[in-house]
Amino acid sequence: MQLFFNPVIDENTSQIVFDKEESNHITKVLRKKEGYQVFITNGKGQFFTAEISLANPKNCVANVVAVETRPKHPYHLHLAVAPTKMNDRYEWFLEKATEIGVDEITPLICEHSERTTVKPERLEKIVQAAMKQSLQCHLPKVNPPANFKNFMKLPFEGQKLIANCAEGEKKLLQHQAVKHGIYTILIGPEGDFSSEEIFLAVQQNFAPVSLGENRLRTETAALVACHTIALIKG
Repeated sequence: MQLFFNPVIDENTSQIVFDKEESNHITKVLRKKEGYQVFITNGKGQFFTAEISLANPKNCVANVVAVETRPKHPYHLHLAVAPTKMNDRYEWFLEKATEIGVDEITPLICEHSERTTVKPERLEKIVQAAMKQSLQCHLPKVNPPANFKNFMKLPFEGQKLIANCAEGEKKLLQHQAVKHGIYTILIGPEGDFSSEEIFLAVQQNFAPVSLGENRLRTETAALVACHTIALIKG
């Protein structure tokens, strides 16, 4: 199954017109013709089945024949993750976290961050592609990059957790997180959070957590956190 993404359609949409790139993909690559079905999501939980009425490689048109609303996973996960030195590692994390199940992502600029700039448009394309590839109907929200201290001033619901390598007593994430909760989890850069950042986070009621005994790369730690939350059964 090939899933397409169109953010502007809703349950009242009766006809979908694909852009030139998608039209060419449908007719030339997938070899779809009039009467064939295509599947589309708006990234807001709705799954559309449509029948092609015009198989034009420059302007493909399909009529909606069915709309289904698909539920989200039973938790809300916001990962605030420092950009990695190598862009491809961060993009890998975005792709895999979207496949596993994440709701919101914020690039977090920290004191030890080696990379302080990201391209939000590129990140958005990564999560869109991963959503379609994994046949999901809920598009994760990609927030603009945030400075750590400014991020600490924002209001958060649910559990607030910070994974770090500093000395001190910490529970494993799977033992700290409650079942089907709302979570904000902070993952630091290659050099970890600074002691000041950890202190500030604890002052803002972020609970320090461990992701295990091994020292993990930033992108691996973020993915472990994402997977752990997805597997919590209570």
